[in-house]
Amino acid sequence: MNLNNINQNTEEGDLKNVATGSFNETKVDEGVYVLTYKNEANLSQTIVREIDSNFIQFHFCVKGESKFNFNNGRYTLDVLEEHSLLLYNPQRDLPINLEAETNTWLISVLISIKNFHGLFSQEADYITFLSEDNKDKKYYKDGRISPSMAIALNQLINFNLNQSIKGLYFKGKAYELLSLYFNRGEEADIEQCPFLVDEANVIKIRKAKDIVISRMSEPPSLNELADEIGLSLKKLKEGFKQIYGDSVFSFLFDYKMEFARKLLESGEHNVNEVGLKVGYSTSSHFIAAFKKKYGTTPKKYIQSTV
Repeated sequence: MNLNNINQNTEEGDLKNVATGSFNETKVDEGVYVLTYKNEANLSQTIVREIDSNFIQFHFCVKGESKFNFNNGRYTLDVLEEHSLLLYNPQRDLPINLEAETNTWLISVLISIKNFHGLFSQEADYITFLSEDNKDKKYYKDGRISPSMAIALNQLINFNLNQSIKGLYFKGKAYELLSLYFNRGEEADIEQCPFLVDEANVIKIRKAKDIVISRMSEPPSLNELADEIGLSLKKLKEGFKQIYGDSVFSFLFDYKMEFARKLLESGEHNVNEVGLKVGYSTSSHFIAAFKKKYGTTPKKYIQSTV
């Protein structure tokens, strides 16, 4: 992302009414920026910043009013006092071209789409956000700033602590703002990212993983598992492979062997008991499976750890 200042060209006759301003930029994380701006002059100001299509933009007008210009001014979006504006378009860059009236305070949080997904899902890297079905989707959303958000915003714009901790302080406040922005009450699924249509399926796949682990001694069949989580068998197979890098039962086998290995190391169970706990009705089957995974028998493994 290019966040260098770009001077706004103005005609000589406009200089009486319009000046060029700039954001105070703080990089708080890789792919996360906080921009603060105060126009306390007696004239409106224009701010221009380059931002590429990999970033979601959150703009908060704490005081005053401002206008975002797009397509050389052919399209505008107003942001009034105590209002916010969310902008995201995966198909084109959305540079900031902003007209801020006098006595206007603005704060912007810019976050890469990958980082944003990661706030909502541990499986962010596996979610095909820009799939054929949703790659052209763009988002323009305005809303009111809540009282709790207003507190965090004012703390950012009136920052007067030691400069050495500014980055840390702004990082905390940036993520606090995003959490408050998307807060939807305790009944909402906190893992449900509002921008990821694939996220619902990801949650179902994670549920499938939890089910087979919790019932590893008697796991359901793939058809039963698909019915239980509400996905087709095809989507279960494909999704599980995509997220966990293996088929359901290959994943379960590795998990069972690791679980068995730790039980053996604890010394609290014999080989037969461990085999039963991970779903093997006979010790011979368990021994064969363990040797396939680790290249040695459970008994020899225990002896090697003593």
